[in-house]
Amino acid sequence: MHARALAEVFDAVLSDRPGLSTPRPVVSASWQRSLAAHVDPERRTPPVVYAADQVADIRAAHPLSECLPVLRSTLASIADEAMHVMLVTDAEGHILWRDGPATLLSHADGVGLFPGTRWSETAIGTNAMGTALAVDGPVQIHSAEHLVRTYHPWTCVAAPVHDPDTGAILGAVDISGPLHTVHPALLQLVSATARLAESELRARLAVADDRLRMRLLPQLAALGGAAGALVTPGGRVLAGQPYGWWPDRVDLGEGVDRVLRVNGREVLVEPLGGAHLLRAVTPTATAGGRSAARPLALRLMGDGVPSAVVDGRSIPLTLRLAEVLALLALHPEGLTGEQLAFLVYGDAGNQTTVRGEIRRLRALIGPDSLRTRPYRLVPTVDSDFALVHRALEAGRVDAALHACSGALLPRSDAPAVRELRDELVAGLRRAVLAAGDLDLLEAFAGHPLGRNDLEAHDRLVESLPPGDPRLGRVAFRRSRLQAD
Repeated sequence: MHARALAEVFDAVLSDRPGLSTPRPVVSASWQRSLAAHVDPERRTPPVVYAADQVADIRAAHPLSECLPVLRSTLASIADEAMHVMLVTDAEGHILWRDGPATLLSHADGVGLFPGTRWSETAIGTNAMGTALAVDGPVQIHSAEHLVRTYHPWTCVAAPVHDPDTGAILGAVDISGPLHTVHPALLQLVSATARLAESELRARLAVADDRLRMRLLPQLAALGGAAGALVTPGGRVLAGQPYGWWPDRVDLGEGVDRVLRVNGREVLVEPLGGAHLLRAVTPTATAGGRSAARPLALRLMGDGVPSAVVDGRSIPLTLRLAEVLALLALHPEGLTGEQLAFLVYGDAGNQTTVRGEIRRLRALIGPDSLRTRPYRLVPTVDSDFALVHRALEAGRVDAALHACSGALLPRSDAPAVRELRDELVAGLRRAVLAAGDLDLLEAFAGHPLGRNDLEAHDRLVESLPPGDPRLGRVAFRRSRLQAD
């Protein structure tokens, strides 16, 4: 009865006539993405991407191969008893593994449920595997909730599995069977199995981390008491000194032998076998024995609370203090009270107000870091907006986009800040659109600065090849922008 009711909804929606009910929101959104990707509801089967002789090598190289014993012991026996097929995909929706009763496997072959086929939404429409990957969450798709009519006799449940290191989706675990085998507990079972697989990967990662840490700790100890850290190729900190100074992750950027900034300090990067050694550069004292100004980093981009990082300590800033620091960072030679008042407040500015803001700032970051007559920042200042600007000037558009978490102080009305904000946004957008790089354009379309950029979405839809797993998602976002 439930399947027949879903079939009535399916026919009503696709024929664009009123129905007695509507699809579930997750199904409705998936249908829209699938139709935007030009999936034909009358299409028979998914595309075969990998030949049988290719699948073995792809399986061997995939991280989920380590979890197969756990998945099989948890789901395969249940699948046999309940007349279900257990399926495991990669992040793009390609089926890599399959288990189940022989009679059902034969039936599954006829509808494309076998290794090497692609089950993303853009390839075969709404289905548990593809939709779970698209929404990054567990999904149950029953009967006529599938967009392609071929799969209306089927019911399926899937959940994504994530990389414990990066959080990226590795693939999906799925249970599929004839529609009469539907059971409400399957969603919880498959979700729990996906979490179990993640726990297995996490345990293996911890073992690998311990081995790497023990092998390379002498390199860290050789630094004595100096600040240093052992970091994985992905930027995850395995060990660091002093305790609590290093973040959980460090953006290593590209290449080797780099100089980074971490918590306002310059950091040298040295490649090791399977990891990197990071060494913080020791600050020197100033002439005359006066202590050096403390390292200062500014984080002023995006919608979060602006902050200054002083000696590794993050200090939240009010909007006005953030504006003053941004302008002083832009003028290392210093500004008079009159100049600073004009840049922050415009014609209505006055020096008395500026002096009050300077007093508050000196109390926060230290008097040796902010000098007077003229007002200037003494340490070499690291700022997120300067990093974006330097990357753009060097033609490293991908690095500029990665370093940019959003617009510079988006709530600021200070004339000089507003001008710089508009310059950075326009420059980054112009560079992305001119780069001719689809991956970069897609990253921009998902970035806070590009989410509402219709031109960027238009270019992506026109340029992405048919069958590209990103096409449906981008087309759906474009249709919403057009509607707005």
